[in-house]
Amino acid sequence: MLNDFPAGDAPKPGAADLIKDTTTATFRQDVIAESMNRPVLVDFWAPWCGPCKQLTPVLEKAVTAAGGAVVLVKMNIDEHPSIAGQLGIQSIPAVIAFQRGQPVDGFMGAVPESQVKEFIARLAGPAGPSPIEAALEEATRLVAEGDLAGASEIYAAILEQEPDNVAALAGLAKIQLDAGELENARQLLAMVPEAKANDPALVGVRAALELAEQAASLGDLAGLQAQVEANPDDHQARFDLALGLAARGDRSAAVDHLIEIRRRDRDWNEDGARKQLLQFFEAWGVMDPDTIRGRRKLSTLLFS
Repeated sequence: MLNDFPAGDAPKPGAADLIKDTTTATFRQDVIAESMNRPVLVDFWAPWCGPCKQLTPVLEKAVTAAGGAVVLVKMNIDEHPSIAGQLGIQSIPAVIAFQRGQPVDGFMGAVPESQVKEFIARLAGPAGPSPIEAALEEATRLVAEGDLAGASEIYAAILEQEPDNVAALAGLAKIQLDAGELENARQLLAMVPEAKANDPALVGVRAALELAEQAASLGDLAGLQAQVEANPDDHQARFDLALGLAARGDRSAAVDHLIEIRRRDRDWNEDGARKQLLQFFEAWGVMDPDTIRGRRKLSTLLFS
């Protein structure tokens, strides 16, 4: 586990710590979770495979010599064929390297020892961000690309290593929230230790959860829209409509309705429209285009 030892104090690993057999049931822990720590080489082999018998001792020797920079996990595909099938492996021996929960490199065949050493050196690479930091960066990238399943896998693997990692809890809660799974998001946020409850990573997620809970109680927006059209000074209906529109993704219209409330009556509900705008901005993030636009419109209104 990443947090078992202070940095620099981990004991020097022996072969038993670096080389193990895995199964379909233990693959997630042995490979996906461990790859948050360091690269994991998965050796797919079978007892009848002659080249496998040549390659495996070479792999074991090179991994042991690397002194903990990588680990080796061996999988007998006769006994556990499903993982190899999912990865599209059609011939063995095959070695696939996992980092940060994802397959990143590999080779097939009984390659020479020098080539195995080069492969390991390329994976280990120069010192950089910690494995957890790199994994969080990868998850953020996947979220930005829309690969929420991949990001969720990484966050979950991080939490197997560090159950109280606030950034992973917040990231996974946000994914659940965006999927409409409010209860799952609540449960994830409840896992945050009290000492870390005010971590900045949680601010936006908590604000977004509050908005989603408020919007969930509104139901159909057609009635609210009709009330506003019938009476533009029905500020409560306009306020509720803004909440509902924001929850449905129409942030621009939500901002416009709250700005309109403040333009008509800046003191309504103890300046409730401005306060709600600020909660929107907190939930959406400082660089969100609708946050920037909303702040600009609010500033114009405040200082006009």
